[in-house]
Amino acid sequence: METSEKPNRTHLGRKISRIRELRGMKQEALAAELGISQQAISKLEQSEGIEDSTLEKVAKVLGVTAEGIKNFNEETVLNIISNTFTSNDSSTINAINIQPTFNPLDKLMEALEANKELYERLLASEREKVEILKGR
Repeated sequence: METSEKPNRTHLGRKISRIRELRGMKQEALAAELGISQQAISKLEQSEGIEDSTLEKVAKVLGVTAEGIKNFNEETVLNIISNTFTSNDSSTINAINIQPTFNPLDKLMEALEANKELYERLLASEREKVEILKGR
């Protein structure tokens, strides 16, 4: 009986593509960092096997190790995220989901009222100036 040792090596191109997407990077940006064309990145991401030197360069641009790409498993990543995500910390993930303790519309209305009061005071001041000038 022969077992295949393929689970960690399966399709490096797809792993690069997924890591790139998770990092929010487009093929064009990766290509520019590597000094190659977007078409070359597309071809690279369609390749099952990739030379170690190329893999090292791609890994450096993506901010991971070549070993990290080889061992990348999306299920593991999602498990890590779901097990470490909490809604009451101040991580950058949670900074996106800001829940204000005030109603933003109330704050906008307060600002409009303040502007209205300032405008009315300015208008009263200008009227006083006109009255003073008329009295001369």
